[in-house]
Amino acid sequence: MLTCAVLSADPQGKKQREDPNTRSVQGFVEDASGRLVEGAVVQLKNKKSLQVRSFITQKEGAYYFHGLSTDVDYELRAEHKGRASGVRTLSVFDSRRKAVINLKLEDKN
Repeated sequence: MLTCAVLSADPQGKKQREDPNTRSVQGFVEDASGRLVEGAVVQLKNKKSLQVRSFITQKEGAYYFHGLSTDVDYELRAEHKGRASGVRTLSVFDSRRKAVINLKLEDKN
């Protein structure tokens, strides 16, 4: 007796497993002249719980936060060697599943 099993891959399986109540935000940190900044600390503040998560950028100046709630506003800010970016907000009204918010460090005056 010969038994044959066929396994089919669901090309949309990944999309079905994604939680519809979560999102992510990513971007780059650059200095005032537009160069990508390694070692910048990016802070993500949950405006509901006030919890703060941090990410330290690598050579390419990139940061990434995932598993964020769609019903919470978040504030993003970067710091590096005494310079800081302005505060940027990821709002509940932003419907992007993968938001991109780049941060620019400002020189002190």
